[in-house]
Amino acid sequence: MREEMARREEAELRRSHQKPRSPEGWGLLLALWYLAFYKPIITEGHLRRKNIEFIFIRFSAWQYAGCDKLWAGLVTTLCDNIRHHFGALPLSVYHVMGTRPRFASGFSQKEWVLKTGTCLKLWGLLFILGAGLGILLVALLVPGIKDHHALKVVGSAVTSLSGSGLVLGAVSVLKNLLVSEKQKIERLTNSEKFTSQLGFMSKVRREVEVLVDYLAFMEIFERRRLRVVLEITSLDICYPEKVAGVLNAMNTLLSDTNTPFIFILAVDPSVIVPCLEQTGCMKGLADNGYLYLNRTVTLPFSIPEMGARSRLQCLEAAVQTREDLMYRIITSNVERRRAKCQHVPPAPTGREADAEAVRCIHEAFHCLHDGADPLARYLPTDGTHVRRIVNTIPITLRLLLHRAGTPSTPSPRAAAAWVVLADQWPCRLSWVLQCLEDAWQSHPTLDLGGRSLWSIFQENLGELSALRQPLHNVLSLDGDPELFQTFLACDFPFAARDARAFLGVTVNLDHSIRHKMGLLRGFDRLQ
Repeated sequence: MREEMARREEAELRRSHQKPRSPEGWGLLLALWYLAFYKPIITEGHLRRKNIEFIFIRFSAWQYAGCDKLWAGLVTTLCDNIRHHFGALPLSVYHVMGTRPRFASGFSQKEWVLKTGTCLKLWGLLFILGAGLGILLVALLVPGIKDHHALKVVGSAVTSLSGSGLVLGAVSVLKNLLVSEKQKIERLTNSEKFTSQLGFMSKVRREVEVLVDYLAFMEIFERRRLRVVLEITSLDICYPEKVAGVLNAMNTLLSDTNTPFIFILAVDPSVIVPCLEQTGCMKGLADNGYLYLNRTVTLPFSIPEMGARSRLQCLEAAVQTREDLMYRIITSNVERRRAKCQHVPPAPTGREADAEAVRCIHEAFHCLHDGADPLARYLPTDGTHVRRIVNTIPITLRLLLHRAGTPSTPSPRAAAAWVVLADQWPCRLSWVLQCLEDAWQSHPTLDLGGRSLWSIFQENLGELSALRQPLHNVLSLDGDPELFQTFLACDFPFAARDARAFLGVTVNLDHSIRHKMGLLRGFDRLQ
């Protein structure tokens, strides 16, 4: 959008040879002059302008999830960011003296028309003020007239009345300068009227209309179109009522024909749709959240699945957030060099173990980052899951090294693969582990160490299929079933002994899933 903005700016400059203006420096004085004494006119030339400026506003719904009305946070964020973008003074003057733009009559290209009434009122007040000051000075200074109290009273009254009009205008501007639109709406939400909604929505709507008119005024002043782009994120981790409130606020702001707002709604529909269907906003839409979204979103864009390069870039960005690993490598290298120079004994065993853990962690990350390694193909496309994997691998490897002592300690690559397996298919892996646990408990002497996990899963697949209904929510956590088969049957054929080695250090697998599966298997066998 920024590239499109720059491209259009250059094209419009070549077409009209008019540079855009900005309310900064001398431009601020010019904007205040136009605000006070001129009416903006929407001409044909203005409508032909193609250059545009996007005002980007990021709204994280989670930051306002605790307030009673989440949509009020959306409106206050909008008002506050527009105020900061253009400055508080021009918006305050517009509240007092600004005029809503109107369309030109005929083919006139004149974008500014003098406010005749305002100028006459101002000159009249100044004339009356000057006359009152003159009468007052004459009554106070001219000999022979000092004793006439009537002139003093008339001069004081005329001066006070004319000066009070100017003072009231300045006080109104100062009031709007000190009290922002955000503070006005927050004051309304804290008042008793908010609970009963008496006139509340109309006042909020009035504040938004003033902002829309002000943006239309600034479009003509800056000689370009203005669009406010609100990026709404984190909505899918809020309560259902909050989600519906934000979407209703979006529809309200977009209800006008020429609204200058663009909403970028970054959400997961599989989470948003159930939230909408739980609220009362679905009445009349057959309780269909997808239908509601289709009527709200005018440009749907589903992000395609990540390619191999994008996954590796996402992984690299997640690894770089682990500064503790990089710090440990640097400090261990410095200590090793210092020990060589001073000929001191080697570091204690604890530090050697820590250095070994860092080496294993980086070896595991190298396998994930290697495009030729099959493990890289199983990286998730969701950035949150990538960060979970990156954060879990160091813990898993440190726990493995802490419990080491047997010659069959898994390799760092195998540990990384196990973490990915638990993250991508928690339900299927939990089912395999539960079947193994039940087999070990019922036949303690049975040797299952050499059996592959995939063969155990196939053997008990029919029982899992029979439990689809009670395990529906857990099964929805799993990734592609075909990739699960390829993972366990071809690329990483883990055996039962591997599962026994990893089970005690698997921290990214919810063990309550296995507990639920064990209860369901027990109930099924009782029947």
